[in-house]
Amino acid sequence: MKEYNIALIPGDGIGGDVIDEGMRVVCAAADAFGFGVRSESFPWSCAYYQEHGRMMPADGLDALRGFDAIYLGAVGWPTVPDHISLWELLLPIRKTFEQYANVRPVRLFPGLQGPLHGKTSDDINFVCVRENTEGEYAGLGGRAHQGTPYELAIQTDLFTRTGVERVMRFAFELAQRRNKKLTAATKSNASRYSFVFWDEVFAELSADYPDVETEKWHVDALAARFVTRPEAFDVVVASNLFGDILTDLGGAIQGSLGTAASANLSPQRVGPSMFEPVHGSAPDIVGRGIANPIGAIWAGAMMLEHLGEEQAGAAIVAAIERLTSEGTTLTRDLGGSASTSDVGKAIAAYVREQAG
Repeated sequence: MKEYNIALIPGDGIGGDVIDEGMRVVCAAADAFGFGVRSESFPWSCAYYQEHGRMMPADGLDALRGFDAIYLGAVGWPTVPDHISLWELLLPIRKTFEQYANVRPVRLFPGLQGPLHGKTSDDINFVCVRENTEGEYAGLGGRAHQGTPYELAIQTDLFTRTGVERVMRFAFELAQRRNKKLTAATKSNASRYSFVFWDEVFAELSADYPDVETEKWHVDALAARFVTRPEAFDVVVASNLFGDILTDLGGAIQGSLGTAASANLSPQRVGPSMFEPVHGSAPDIVGRGIANPIGAIWAGAMMLEHLGEEQAGAAIVAAIERLTSEGTTLTRDLGGSASTSDVGKAIAAYVREQAG
């Protein structure tokens, strides 16, 4: 029997709660579809930082290298600056293992009511592919003359042909498997070097994928179009910063950030890929048992699909669809009164039912 070894990083706040339910469902799928799952949990978090002065130990990346996948809950806490939790944990993992394709599906599940009037689950169903290792998050820049009237800060984005081309090819190939339409986010009217280059590479690559319809939008107009015509999209490819912003907007239009999932993929399998919900640690609801675990559970489905267990991953997504369609076991953010564990248990039961 095939067995997968998963590294768990529950992180901060509600991260542990939603990852517990995600693993409940992943294990149910493993039992139902005939494979094994082993996991090891790592306490790396802002709480770990406050105790040790770092987000993870010096050999943390080496410890993760041998796992088949990483399953992350949430990282961040008000007492630790956000740039520390990002730059000392998440970005080193993404960059070290070349998780250059951040995949975030934007979907309004059946039965849920999103904030866009008249838009249904038929209208909101697309995927954003975010470049995940360079761009505006490359870390190039610095500060000088601090504390003086002449203080300055310089932040430089980095776009390499290798980085841009590989994430665009990933997006083109995803579009080929879906509805054969790819939209590129740009800002080449103002960013005359990096995004003119981005546009040029996009145009060059489109010749290699003649079956894929292409379009490009300035990111500000594209954000507006997410709200006015979400049904117009199939796959959207964006730089690191633009993708980060657009996908949070995507989470909002799908009814709740609690339902939003993401995959940080290493397509060349340089190391393990990482899967996570995108709602953050939500300090305001910690300990109340009301966090929505759907995003984490959906991320677990994406993890299984990436590992080659497509049938199990599809069963989890079908179970989520059943839960939202029935509407009787929903957390408060979706208008219900169910607890975090109620949702996890219901989805796990639905997965088992599908396997007979």
